[in-house]
Amino acid sequence: MDVLLWITAVSGLAWVYLTLFHGWFWRTDVRLARPAVPPSGSASVAVIVPARDEAAVLGESLPTLLAQDFPGRARVVLVDDGSTDTTAEVARRLGADARVPLTVTSPGEPPSGWTGKLWALRHGVESVGEVDWILFTDADIAHAPDSLARLVGEAERDRLDLLSVMARLRTHTRWEKLIVPAFVYFFGKLFPFRRVNRPTSRVAAAAGGCVLVRRTSLERAGGVAAIRDAVIDDVSLGTALKRSGGRIRLVLADGPARHVDSVRPYPGLADLWNMVARSAFAQLRHSWLLLAGTVVGLALVYLAAPVALVAGLVGGDVPLALLGLAVWALMTATYVPMVRYYGRPAAEAVLLPAAATLYLGMTVHSAVRHARGRGAAWKGRTYPAPAE
Repeated sequence: MDVLLWITAVSGLAWVYLTLFHGWFWRTDVRLARPAVPPSGSASVAVIVPARDEAAVLGESLPTLLAQDFPGRARVVLVDDGSTDTTAEVARRLGADARVPLTVTSPGEPPSGWTGKLWALRHGVESVGEVDWILFTDADIAHAPDSLARLVGEAERDRLDLLSVMARLRTHTRWEKLIVPAFVYFFGKLFPFRRVNRPTSRVAAAAGGCVLVRRTSLERAGGVAAIRDAVIDDVSLGTALKRSGGRIRLVLADGPARHVDSVRPYPGLADLWNMVARSAFAQLRHSWLLLAGTVVGLALVYLAAPVALVAGLVGGDVPLALLGLAVWALMTATYVPMVRYYGRPAAEAVLLPAAATLYLGMTVHSAVRHARGRGAAWKGRTYPAPAE
């Protein structure tokens, strides 16, 4: 029991640090400006949508881009990345007589050294010419009618080179309600938004579902080619822009009212598991040492307190049980804002250790997949680790 007491005490100290000194990562108030900042009427923007086998979701997402209320010049380019379904046909049908003009194009198969999505983005960038701004947005992201105007307006006002919005993911099913808020919470802990947004901080990231970038700044950072083999392309893009001297900003989408929302369903645990497992080991730079540290760290931070509480109650060790309860309560308190952001009851924040256990399993499975040569598998493509 003495060993578990000390382990739980260390976990408690970790939570005090995370709560007070880790960029306020747990807060959910980093949003776009309200009231919205109107963009200049002369601004030009191209929206680039990479799409591979996305016919099922385009009907909910693409029309929201084609109906944008934008005072400047806007166009949408959907890049069909080797789809085997009717993605291109559905897109062309939806684009007929739309307010914002749509172009559907295809880059062909990516050459060696490129991921498919980034090859599609490069093709899209080359096709739009010298616009002021480029919005990279995924095929499953639906936008409010003023989304483009708000993004460009804020980026112009604050002289940003990149402005990214973490889209609100679906939380309809039981598994989505358990895992999705934790996914965004963990992302915020890895990349505290306030540190990302601070020019003097080395922390950089973006959320790939919605990334507005100044075209000239993208070129200065080396273009899409600078990150051509990145599996976690959004973080890599944010890092490239910041390292080149660009000013970047990462925010959460607005609350329950639709602003930047994912319409992609993850009905079962297997769907969410694969979403995380396909890139988790890449986030650890394919390092087995970092994997071991992550497993130990997750267990210490998220599981020590519940184990101490149960062990203390069963064994009649009151100090151990009280310490476990106190640490679990602090952990839960940091999770409440994210749970409420997703419209869930605050009481569900107590389930954070359960979600963390699932993520631990997903991370280990990601490494196992890599060891078996499956790498980051996505829609029929597998990306191995970069050569070391």
